[in-house]
Amino acid sequence: MRATRSRSITIATILLVIAGLAGALTAVLHATRDGGGDAGPRPGTGAQQVDLAREVADYTSRFGPDHGYRQPGRADRTAITQGVGLLLDGHREQAEHLLSQRDFTVRTVFDRVSGHRYAEVADRTDAAVAPRGWGRVYVDLDHPARWSVQVPHPVADLGTEQLGVRVLRDSPGGVMVLAGAHRKAGSGNAADVAHRRDTVFYAICAELVRRGMPGAQLHGMAASSAPGYDVVASTGAGSAGRADGRRLADALGTHGFHVCRSWVRDCPLEGRENMEGRAADAANVPFLHVEFAPEARTDGAPADRAATAVSEVTRRWARSG
Repeated sequence: MRATRSRSITIATILLVIAGLAGALTAVLHATRDGGGDAGPRPGTGAQQVDLAREVADYTSRFGPDHGYRQPGRADRTAITQGVGLLLDGHREQAEHLLSQRDFTVRTVFDRVSGHRYAEVADRTDAAVAPRGWGRVYVDLDHPARWSVQVPHPVADLGTEQLGVRVLRDSPGGVMVLAGAHRKAGSGNAADVAHRRDTVFYAICAELVRRGMPGAQLHGMAASSAPGYDVVASTGAGSAGRADGRRLADALGTHGFHVCRSWVRDCPLEGRENMEGRAADAANVPFLHVEFAPEARTDGAPADRAATAVSEVTRRWARSG
């Protein structure tokens, strides 16, 4: 009788343990299905899920020469730059208010590919019949902003906009500054933001320099521009980025690219007249001016290798901020 009772208690105990384990397993499965626990990165409240590469491709697909650009006034440039600064300082509401006065919006996007959240600062006129072409900014919201990747000639330098997305995704703490028009849009060279100071692009990059943030500016060159080389690496007008330039050139070489190093020999397209580079030089902030031949920015493995090489430098910038 006593043995029977003991056996019953043992069975009941085992059943309770099994039931407990089943309940715990169910909870874990629910959490995984709902995005909880360690199921991976989640968009967060108010974030719109996107593929950032597709988002940028859709945006730049409307760019073309001879249209889509209007010269910003000084007040426009100042207000937009101040708004971006407020966003970087964590004052989202104030940033949105100031930027909205210049017809700019701020939204949070969750990039499904990288699993990172970014604040997108965009011109409301982008989808208008006559866009102003003042560009966009993407700010990593999951890490403190430490560095920038700059794309001054999207579409005109084919593939550089997607190369910029790759670099932004690869390293924490990035800010991508993307020009909003083809370099030949507008009157004369008004939209060539790499060679003018009176643009929204320049004003934002200058603000990042004021904050001590190093930057890599991505360009595209024709295959015939630097025979025998896939990439021209330069520090622009200054030398503060010389050590970073060497690291970049070494990384590019490791990934199979032939690099012309402007600090070693005379190279074409060194970017010494680049306005963002001059601003960085005046503040003694590292700046890299990088020209890629078509193959290095072609969608696929070559562009992945190029972005990985640039990211070896940007990750270092992210750690040293």
